[in-house]
Amino acid sequence: MRRILRIHFRYHDRFRAEFEQYAENVKKVKTRPTDQELLDLYGLYKQAIVGDINTDKPGITDLKGKAKWESSLFSPTGMSNDDAMNAYISLAKEAIEKYGM
Repeated sequence: MRRILRIHFRYHDRFRAEFEQYAENVKKVKTRPTDQELLDLYGLYKQAIVGDINTDKPGITDLKGKAKWESSLFSPTGMSNDDAMNAYISLAKEAIEKYGM
């Protein structure tokens, strides 16, 4: 049983490292992704790191904060952290292929 747990944790550590690497790489694309692509990435990132939205909606004058909050709100609620990481990695790969690094 311990061996299975060690294998699981090693896999999860590698998976988490891959997620973090794509999170860094997607910031280095040559051309800025569309606002919608950025919001989708942000929503999945927050879902992977934090889980379902847990903060109050920003005020009306904070347009960027409000857009980010809404992207988190409309990201797949109830999605597991691992599923959100997988979805984020897929979307980040698409953005990197589309815009280059």
